[in-house]
Amino acid sequence: MNADLLLTLPVAIPLLTLAACTVLARYPGLQRLVSLFGSGALLAASILLLVEVFDGTVLATQFGSWEAPFGITFVADLFAAAMVLITGVMAVAVSIYGLVDGSRERERALYHPLYHGLLLGVVGAFLTGDIFNMYVWFEIMLIASFGLLVIGGSKEQLDAGIKYATLNLVATTVFLLAVGFLYGLTGTLNMADLARALPMVENQGLVTTLAVMFLLAFGSKAAVFPLFFWLPASYHTASAPVMAIFAALLTKVGVYAIIRTSTLLFMGSAAFMGPVIGVIAALTMVIGVLGAAAHFDVRRILSFHIISQIGYMLVGVAIATPLAIAGAILYVIHHIIVKANLFLIAGAIRLSGGSFQLKRIGGLYRNTPLLAALFVIPALSLAGMPPLSGFWAKFVVIKSSLDPGHMALAAVALIVGLLTLYSMVKIWNEAFWKAPSPFSVEALAAWRAAPLTRFAMLVPIAALAAITMTIGLYPEPFVEFSLRAANQLLEPKAYMDAVVGVKTVAEAASLPVAEATEIVR
Repeated sequence: MNADLLLTLPVAIPLLTLAACTVLARYPGLQRLVSLFGSGALLAASILLLVEVFDGTVLATQFGSWEAPFGITFVADLFAAAMVLITGVMAVAVSIYGLVDGSRERERALYHPLYHGLLLGVVGAFLTGDIFNMYVWFEIMLIASFGLLVIGGSKEQLDAGIKYATLNLVATTVFLLAVGFLYGLTGTLNMADLARALPMVENQGLVTTLAVMFLLAFGSKAAVFPLFFWLPASYHTASAPVMAIFAALLTKVGVYAIIRTSTLLFMGSAAFMGPVIGVIAALTMVIGVLGAAAHFDVRRILSFHIISQIGYMLVGVAIATPLAIAGAILYVIHHIIVKANLFLIAGAIRLSGGSFQLKRIGGLYRNTPLLAALFVIPALSLAGMPPLSGFWAKFVVIKSSLDPGHMALAAVALIVGLLTLYSMVKIWNEAFWKAPSPFSVEALAAWRAAPLTRFAMLVPIAALAAITMTIGLYPEPFVEFSLRAANQLLEPKAYMDAVVGVKTVAEAASLPVAEATEIVR
């Protein structure tokens, strides 16, 4: 299939769906159908894209017939295509789940257009080959996510939305400043072109300074220590489907940007940045898991665990061996599925138990055994228990730490895994195992009286649990894919050649000065 079409469809589909849902704002039934169809179409397009690059091919297109590095570039390698695919999976799962539980209230506030606007920003960030356009996609994502966060209009949501937007705007300001300095230093913003230009900059200390600035900007988006405050202050105020799509994608875009820029642009700064990222990774894991252990609200527990799990992904970036980067990629994929599923389950717990507060509910194991079984799978996977996906993701990350002798990082990762298990057992004991609470009797009766609601909520939960089990029971193809994607990231020649051509810097040296300057810069 044509590369231009394959790279355009994942962005065009949510854009068209957004427009159609806006036009159909007065027709909620049609709006839901269009929204669900758009999510399915995004999944189909992402599958086609991954199939095309699965053999290691890097696809690139330049919009408007402007040659790189001057035009708008979209690029898909194994890592980018996998992230687009997992976005499509999440889009379908959350769309089905979002058909119930307050859908009418959300639809009155343009939930569906905002939802697909968020998907548009996420997919654009994964596919862009230009660092400035990544900033643009981040802004689209921020606008849509702010709208989704305050969709209920409550005082709590507005307060959370202001904190969320303010702190994220600070991060995007740092991002924009870094982009400006980068352009002033190199004269280009195309990432493939930057990969060739940055090693030739005489002042490598300045390049390392820019690497730190980008780490601050992307680290804030990823909610790493100490830039995580916006996440636990805001996520818990949203509805269950919004929390799920936020947990799945928003912080992972930040992680994706860190991995992409660290391997493509700033590998020359690895000697300085590696230890810094390692310390940040350890502190992120510890602070996140301690925050989760201190709370008894399911939403807050899961929000803090987003932070702690981001630390595992950064371990791979800090070590930056092929196995470590592969571990980070596998962990991102595993975590997107598991964390989104746990937030979907949290919404089901609220409906069947009457509250998100663990002290106010109980007895769900006896009254909703299927929900209890579906909770156990992602909960144990998050804690890294075999034979689930989280075990293999943690195993690869920890092994990549032990091989080069990073014992402290491996020890922190193991201890945090045990504390994560404590948090999951706490939810199990309080919500599922202890005696039923009188508070939840009415909620349970309403849950049992709504079979369509149960079906719409449990089907995506079961599907995501099945993916988690599949990765856990058949890890070899997923680990092998992650290793291939990691090698492609660490050896970016194919990426650069696909975007800016096959001439190397050495070949450019034999060309006339004007032509060589264009190739290098």
